[in-house]
Amino acid sequence: MSIINDHSCGWINNLPKRTNIKKLNSNLLCDYLIVGAGYTGLSAARQLANNSNSSKILIVDSQLAGEGSSARNSGYLVDTTLNDGFASNKNIEDYKKKIKIYEEGINSVKKFITEHQVDCEWNACGKYFASSKISDEKIAIKFSNLLSCLNYENKILYKNELKDRLGTSFYNIGIYTRGGVLLNPGKLIRAMVDTLPENVELYENTHLEKWEINSDKIKCFFKNNTILTKKIIFCTNGFLRSLNVKKNYSFPLTLTASITRPLSNDEYESIGSPKEWGVLPIKPMGATIRMTKDRRILIRNTVETNNPYNFPRNYLEKRKKTHQKGINKRFPNLPNDIIESTWSGIVCRSRNGSQIFDKINENIFVAGCYNGSGIGTGTFFGEQIALMASNQDSEKISIIENRIKPTKLPQEIILNIGVYSRLFYERLRARAEI
Repeated sequence: MSIINDHSCGWINNLPKRTNIKKLNSNLLCDYLIVGAGYTGLSAARQLANNSNSSKILIVDSQLAGEGSSARNSGYLVDTTLNDGFASNKNIEDYKKKIKIYEEGINSVKKFITEHQVDCEWNACGKYFASSKISDEKIAIKFSNLLSCLNYENKILYKNELKDRLGTSFYNIGIYTRGGVLLNPGKLIRAMVDTLPENVELYENTHLEKWEINSDKIKCFFKNNTILTKKIIFCTNGFLRSLNVKKNYSFPLTLTASITRPLSNDEYESIGSPKEWGVLPIKPMGATIRMTKDRRILIRNTVETNNPYNFPRNYLEKRKKTHQKGINKRFPNLPNDIIESTWSGIVCRSRNGSQIFDKINENIFVAGCYNGSGIGTGTFFGEQIALMASNQDSEKISIIENRIKPTKLPQEIILNIGVYSRLFYERLRARAEI
């Protein structure tokens, strides 16, 4: 089954239409085949091309390049995350390893936009973790203490300060963290597509149906054609399981989000004319919400186990109503009909919140499973998995290898029950945060 280009994402719809789109229509041979044209795959292709002008490099994607999860996220380039399950000194050491990867991810993206002069609305304004429940103050203080121990600048904020900064009195407790970046993910990933080196061939709407090891090469089967490659790099994130790659270590979840039209001058002034900001939830299933540079409100407050290949339009309409309720709670004076677009996207999770970065054998490599932090981590991992596939080493590969490895998932029926139960439990805990 191929993935549908549903044309529903606001980030994408506000970009110029692309015209230079090629689909695979012949049998090909190559040195490297990259499967997946998101942050990881495009970064891997760019790194491989920089390493060797003589190698033949192909990249394929089941839909339009960059228009999957890479363009459908909320645009947070994170340096720290709250819901990592740390509770002891040992866990803090694990957390240090994770935030080191986040740091390298920010550096990788910053290097790319500087080199190519990319306007992706980069704003190093930091972010907030917030809750409407003052009872979550204990979580906030614990996290603040951790960040302070690690020398991350942060500040505990209460209702009035949050209202002054965000333009809403919804939140009662929050933590501001200075590190981290807000950006437009559609513009960033489009720039990665547009700046691919000349020795990279990109084939879109080209769905990999199956692959097999053929002597010392890998044969990949598409609808009408094949590609025979010396080496393959899988960069499909939430779709790794469907390609039978590290399938017992990650699983996909479907998220939905909405974005409003730009607020009018009067509407914007009515909420205090706040600067651009981004709020992540203190509780895992609370809402992610942003005030964008162009005065739009983005909200994401649904996580589900739906089929990742297809999220029906009528489902999106139901989620849109939930998103509107979330906006109404925060900004009751704004109109009830300001949502402009609603879309779904896939996030990849592992059992213990760690990422996949592996050399399966001398010819097969994989990077993915970013647990909701894919902009920076995906860019960083793409560059480094390309070096590994080129038989090169780096200090940054050592940073990745030093992370806690993802743990194996239980049998599928137990996994499904566990994921569904956990999501149901977290929804109940965070129901006030919708």
